Amino acid sequence: MAGNSFGKLFTLTTYGESHGPALGGVIDGCPSGITLDLDAIQEELDRRKPGQSAIVTQRKEPDTVKFHSGIFEGVTTGTSIGFVIENTNQKSHDYSHIKDSYRPSHADYTYDKKYGVRDYRGGGRSSARETACRVVAGAIAKQMLRGIEIIAYVSGVGTMKLHKAYNELDLTKIESNIVRCPDQDMAANMETYIKEVRSKGDTVGGIVSCVIKNVPVGLGEPVFDKLHAELGKAMLSINAVKGFEYGSGFHGSTMYGSDHNDAFNTDGSTKTNYSGGIQGGISNGMDIYFNVAFKPVATLIQEYETIDKEGKVVQMHGKGRHDPCVVPRAVPIVEAMAALVIADFFLINKLYG
Repeated sequence: MAGNSFGKLFTLTTYGESHGPALGGVIDGCPSGITLDLDAIQEELDRRKPGQSAIVTQRKEPDTVKFHSGIFEGVTTGTSIGFVIENTNQKSHDYSHIKDSYRPSHADYTYDKKYGVRDYRGGGRSSARETACRVVAGAIAKQMLRGIEIIAYVSGVGTMKLHKAYNELDLTKIESNIVRCPDQDMAANMETYIKEVRSKGDTVGGIVSCVIKNVPVGLGEPVFDKLHAELGKAMLSINAVKGFEYGSGFHGSTMYGSDHNDAFNTDGSTKTNYSGGIQGGISNGMDIYFNVAFKPVATLIQEYETIDKEGKVVQMHGKGRHDPCVVPRAVPIVEAMAALVIADFFLINKLYG
């Protein structure tokens, strides 16, 4: 299997399956001499871990990260940072019913056809549990990028969407509710809705918005390695993501150029920021902001029709522990992938200018 690594200079390679003994990763390219707050790294994992509230999967995993290399007395050494997260609460028998059948909109069919074998327990390598490794690496990248703020939050669940921009919201309120929406009234409505959806054995999608503040001018390359292109790739590599837009996004296609152009101030900043902090693939010093759309979780806790390995139509009933809506737990994952992209370009810029 190819494609287990991300990044050019600041790189992450992950390994492991959802129901294997452990997940883990190796981070290469992290500079030496960075003092790490290991508790802060664990706190990022705690934001992503299962079982943290009534509206997420009830799989109980401590998701404790153990570092095996690359850190000495809390400081990075410049060598590979190896880490492991043990799985402790697998219930593999919950997946015996899909051993010879394919769940709709899952990776079951494609994995079987591509590799000829698949770990059906929780999706194996295709499980979103792999994203725990990304959160570890992203937490380290955040600490390397001191002064740069990366803040994500839930801005939509189903048809419920915030109609305020990030700079109109109190982003300090994100962690004050289990939905991770900075608008308290909307958060309460979203929570109620997610619980209703779950009670029906169904699922619902949503949107995670993200803003990156204090990014210096000059990150990104102007042709194939545009900053927004790499951010898009990073976000689209997250399980269940179906869409990415930055700056004015799709709404920008409805505007006149005279309205959309970001006029300059004398210091090089812009009066508006429809560009989303990126012009010509390169950061311009303004806030970078984007939205990430997540589909509804494919596993339904209800009966449905599918096919088995022989192509025969069979009836299946979803089992296991699954999120009725992934976006509350996706917030730290979006932040982590954004941090990996910015950290990578920061080192590229330092090396090549």
